[in-house]
Amino acid sequence: MNILVDADACPVQTEIINIASKYELPVTLVKSYAHYSTETLPEHVSVVYVDKGAEMADFKIVQLAKEADLVITQDYGLASMALGKKCYVMHHAGFMYTSGNIDNLLSRRHANQVARRGGYKTKGPKAFTDEDRTAFGNFFEKTISQLIAD
Repeated sequence: MNILVDADACPVQTEIINIASKYELPVTLVKSYAHYSTETLPEHVSVVYVDKGAEMADFKIVQLAKEADLVITQDYGLASMALGKKCYVMHHAGFMYTSGNIDNLLSRRHANQVARRGGYKTKGPKAFTDEDRTAFGNFFEKTISQLIAD
């Protein structure tokens, strides 16, 4: 199993890298050149840079993903495409995307987009806290150990 991260806006990259290291799992961070970094990363982590542009990272992740890989993203469209490739897909808020919840999530996203186009103000995501970070780490590690055991 490979772990593919939609890394441009992912607030839990450090947690993913550290926990994946314990299980000796490879991690691929996919991000745009706008987020280029010279940071030295552990050997099990690779970075794939893509051109800046709408969905460029998403399409690269879909291209790289194979069945049973774990994709981490907050993007519902990418989650839907990864589910179509039979990947496990996780949100950094600590839940799994499934065939049972993705349609509702996409429908809500669409309704919010329509409302914003109509001038309605919708709430953005709440600030990511240390408690959220800890909860994600616990959920991620529990999920990894379950996937490895299966």
